[in-house]
Amino acid sequence: MINQETINQIFEAADIVDVISEFVTLKKSGTNYKGLSPFTDEKTASFMVSPAKGIFKDFSSGKGGNAVGFLMEHEKLSYPEALRYLARKYNIEIEEKELTAEDIQQKNERESLLAVTQFAQKYFTKQLETAEGKAIGMSYLRQRGYREDILEKFQIGYSPEERKAFTTEAKKQGFKQDYLVKTGLTIEKEDYIFDRFAGRVIFPIHSLSGNVAGFGGRTLKTEKSIAKYLNSPESDIYHKSKILYGLFQAKKSIVNSNRCFLVEGYTDVIALHQAGVENVVSSSGTALTEDQIRLIKRFTENITIIYDGDEAGLKASFRGIDMVLEQGLNIKVLLLPDGEDPDSFAKGRSSGDFIDYINKNERDFITFKTQVLLPEVQNDPIKRAGLITDIVRSVSVIPDGIKRSVYLKECSILLAVDEKVLYAEVNKIRRKKLEQSWKKQRPEPAPTIAIDQPRVPGFVKNVYSEVEEREIIYFLLKFGNQELRISSEKNKELSVAQFIIREILNDDLEFTNLVYKQIFEDVRNIIESGKEITERMFTFHENKEIQDLSVDIVTSKYELSKVWKRKESYVEMPGENLGVEVPKSLLLYKMKVVNFALTGMRKELQETEKNGDIEKTMEIVGRLSNLERSKNLISKEIGERIILQ
Repeated sequence: MINQETINQIFEAADIVDVISEFVTLKKSGTNYKGLSPFTDEKTASFMVSPAKGIFKDFSSGKGGNAVGFLMEHEKLSYPEALRYLARKYNIEIEEKELTAEDIQQKNERESLLAVTQFAQKYFTKQLETAEGKAIGMSYLRQRGYREDILEKFQIGYSPEERKAFTTEAKKQGFKQDYLVKTGLTIEKEDYIFDRFAGRVIFPIHSLSGNVAGFGGRTLKTEKSIAKYLNSPESDIYHKSKILYGLFQAKKSIVNSNRCFLVEGYTDVIALHQAGVENVVSSSGTALTEDQIRLIKRFTENITIIYDGDEAGLKASFRGIDMVLEQGLNIKVLLLPDGEDPDSFAKGRSSGDFIDYINKNERDFITFKTQVLLPEVQNDPIKRAGLITDIVRSVSVIPDGIKRSVYLKECSILLAVDEKVLYAEVNKIRRKKLEQSWKKQRPEPAPTIAIDQPRVPGFVKNVYSEVEEREIIYFLLKFGNQELRISSEKNKELSVAQFIIREILNDDLEFTNLVYKQIFEDVRNIIESGKEITERMFTFHENKEIQDLSVDIVTSKYELSKVWKRKESYVEMPGENLGVEVPKSLLLYKMKVVNFALTGMRKELQETEKNGDIEKTMEIVGRLSNLERSKNLISKEIGERIILQ
């Protein structure tokens, strides 16, 4: 467990801009920083980071928080994991004992899986120092020409031929077989277990934060029955469609160069790094996915896909190109000379030579497609028309109208087709897609929250007082320390928080939203201890829901509930007249409570009258009368007809 003093030290050291910049490309925007949301697929940047407040706010998804909260949300880390991540980043020492089998059992499953993959990476890397590792694994790596620093950078290793070597050692070190199987490192068949990667060179696959999520293994055998490459299966920590090999090592270079090279395999990435080209990632031999494209988009909008000369592979790549276009990225394609792949082509070339070759030979996707497909359809009008339709369909997915226009002009020249015809075809395709999208859309019911029954006679369950409760919490967090000047409180010096606390407790009311209730209790404790409320107390709160709500309140341009717009006294900016706003918000909340109580009690009265229960009927009539009086008093204080039924 990490002590509070160390936690405070971590929070003080963590620069939120520095932390988030490792995952999102941020640009200065006034006193804040701005970037594309890492949580949604947005075209316009709405992700804001405030270095002064130490918080982020993603307006497209509603997420927000501090540096720790970002890591928890983005990297799916636990609170202790996020703290450890920052401690490593800022060289803050945390005294913790090494993991034992008992410790692992107490951790949640994800932590245990990550502990297994971390152990496995160290085990495989160390095997390169053994006699077998040197003779087989290291021999292969030396043959490929990889330097020691590159092997260390990518933590490359080797798994022994003995079928249970890794599993036996892992279990000996206290790792549970269940987790070894779930990571895919161990295969379990009935009563027999064995290593998945036995006899293979190992390529660890890292998440954006540097955790080992999975592995790729290359066999050194030549039998056709054995797969050349083998990857970890899907698990809670490894989703192959959502990860790019080499992105952890490449992200800073991608940002600095504002460009990303996409290649096919592990060795392509490693070879380019050795040649000095570091802004390169791989889809690990699998078809490119939307999630992988969005990962690249976080760091740059410029991507160059590098292919070798395999014709079948080129045609299969066209779908991936369309997906990149649809995400709004600027795409170029490079076709290497026959017989070359990025690994072989990079050997013997400096980074300058390699980049120079790319700049001279990369093509836009239209030129690339026509270069590959036009020779096949040159003398066949029907096939040629099909090629034109195919290219126009690719142009149609581009979200930016200006880019579409530029591509259509180029397409018109290359394929000798009237530009107006191409525009008409693109518009037809886009209109059809839009219509299909509209048909799929269905109005969803507004979300409701069932909440507990407050202590008001005859009150019914499922009271929807979300708006009123949130407004009171807004005043507590935003203006809690400010002095409240109310004409009826002439001789009392009260802060906004003191007034709200007094009113809620005097009427024996209780917040029904549990997050609001906790904030109210926290504020009450702060005030009773004689301290002042600070934003940091809640934007850095240990409860993630409270943290998110607080960031939302701090960063959002808050508008008071609709009732304020019905009055001439409507305040344009909340906080300008707290002596009116705060009491009125409390009165509206109380009115909501009373109205629901009246509704429930009237229904109860109807039932008792039907049943002929005179005694209970009289009792309810009396309670109704009291509530009606309360309602009239509240209505009078609110003023005019602004009561919401």
